[in-house]
Amino acid sequence: MEDRTEYQGKMETQLQEWGAKIDELQARAEKTGGDVKDDLNQRIDGLKAKRDDMQKRLSDLKSASDGAWSSLKSGFQNAWDEFSSSVEEAKSKFD
Repeated sequence: MEDRTEYQGKMETQLQEWGAKIDELQARAEKTGGDVKDDLNQRIDGLKAKRDDMQKRLSDLKSASDGAWSSLKSGFQNAWDEFSSSVEEAKSKFD
């Protein structure tokens, strides 16, 4: 079982990687045109909002007491899984 610091570090790294993917998607969307570009930009804006929410949740998780950490981790993991699916879904739209 991974410890708290290891888990948080892993989540920070993954969040940075997804941020880079979102930036890449944004750059690719700029090369498209018309309705496709509008749709992609809406998806990307949604991903950015979710990323910002995940950054806040991770910050809250990092500052939580040991007693609250376990319960916060569960909620964080659920939101994390949803965000991960959203990133992968958006990425698949470009492939």
